[in-house]
Amino acid sequence: MNGLSAQASVSHYENFPVASLLMPRRYRKPVAAVYHFARHADDLADEGDAPPEVRLAALAECHAELARIEHGEVPQTVRYQVLAQAVRDFGIPVSLCHDLLSAFEQDVVKTRYADFGEVIQYCRRSANPVGRILLHCFGEADERHLAMSDGICSALQLINFWQDVAVDWRKDRVYLPQDDLARFRVTEAQIAEGRVDGNWRRLMAFQVDRTRRMLQAGAPLALALPGRIGLELRLTVLGGDAILTKLQHAGYDMFNQRPVLERADWPRLLWRALRKK
Repeated sequence: MNGLSAQASVSHYENFPVASLLMPRRYRKPVAAVYHFARHADDLADEGDAPPEVRLAALAECHAELARIEHGEVPQTVRYQVLAQAVRDFGIPVSLCHDLLSAFEQDVVKTRYADFGEVIQYCRRSANPVGRILLHCFGEADERHLAMSDGICSALQLINFWQDVAVDWRKDRVYLPQDDLARFRVTEAQIAEGRVDGNWRRLMAFQVDRTRRMLQAGAPLALALPGRIGLELRLTVLGGDAILTKLQHAGYDMFNQRPVLERADWPRLLWRALRKK
């Protein structure tokens, strides 16, 4: 969830929109409230040296704060009091916030994924709630829009995984499906070495192609949403696609240079977004 186009330095939400200047003013506070809730919970799961049981206990208290919102009680912390206001004003389903917390809890205890289905199940809770929350804020949460949003958000989460193969390895996390590693004859020892060979390139070309198809399948949502909301989403989709292209141009060597969007990329992306191309 970073500024509906700007790239923020947060792990799960780096490729997601948050309340940028392009976003209509009435939506900035609720989107920021959800962002700060998710950013804080993500940090509880991922930052510092706390043992797993301490992290899980902290996330359990986050669930408890959400339960207070659901029951019409006043949350104990300012962060959740602000979130409660957004929930009331914009009809945000609190279940989506619980889903995000469950993904953060999973990051504490699960470090490997057997197949792509497991990865997508994680994306369903770590990424898709972001888009669904935004659509509820915008009053655009019909079933077709929600389905397209899920495609975009899952793809953005996957893009973040492929950017961060080396970063995640240092945290003892591998989001590349284990069956795909075996299929393309890539070992975790190779990831540890940062060795880019033909097998690695074929593995990552497969992941990038699958991810791009998911992103493109959801992309019509950016044309369906009105005004600056649609413009923000078009920028987000174009930005995600640009990172996939950077991965390809780098020969899938994210070990030596993590592909990111640079300042010089944004004028071109904005021009394409304005032209709806």
